[in-house]
Amino acid sequence: RVLFRSVTLSGRTVCLQRLDPTSHAPSLHAALAGVGDERRWTYLSYGPFPTRSDFEAWLERHAADSAQISYAVIDAVSGQAGGLASYLRIDAAVGSLEIGHLCFGPALQRTTAATEALYLLLGHAFDALGYRRCEWKCDHLNGPSRRAAERLGFRFEGIHRNARVYKGRNRDTAWYAIIDSEWPALRQQLETWLAPANFDSAGQQRRRLG
Repeated sequence: RVLFRSVTLSGRTVCLQRLDPTSHAPSLHAALAGVGDERRWTYLSYGPFPTRSDFEAWLERHAADSAQISYAVIDAVSGQAGGLASYLRIDAAVGSLEIGHLCFGPALQRTTAATEALYLLLGHAFDALGYRRCEWKCDHLNGPSRRAAERLGFRFEGIHRNARVYKGRNRDTAWYAIIDSEWPALRQQLETWLAPANFDSAGQQRRRLG
């Protein structure tokens, strides 16, 4: 199975660069850690961050974690980082990994670029790296994350009860996955949806995904 390398994953509206705290911290802090953005950290085990230095210290630790491969999600037009995403729970021996640590700023949420970023991660895992299974997990109360997984074609595999404790509360974890035999059809659906012809002159989708 192909090893992970420091490659940039490039699409039409977005690219994913291996997380570099030095270059990405300013735009990520602006996108993710502003005043009033505390709710975006509700279902993550870290954040919100009281100060910019707190955010940058966490970003350094996040990028240095050898158990995961983290990316900054970069807008193709502005060149600014608007979110974070990672591969984690990487088990090369059985060909399984998880897409997680997803945190998208307001300018990225519910956009073509957000969908394309996840398509790039899925395609890289299955097509370039040869993985057999890609997982998605979230707090069972996190409705937006669950809807996003289902829209992308992840299949629900059940609830792991009392799976974690974070921020002083219990988490029951909803499990989703795509396996390699399902990916070709899902890839075609995603590519059809992402095609420029699917969007009108105002950038609105002509056909929904999911």
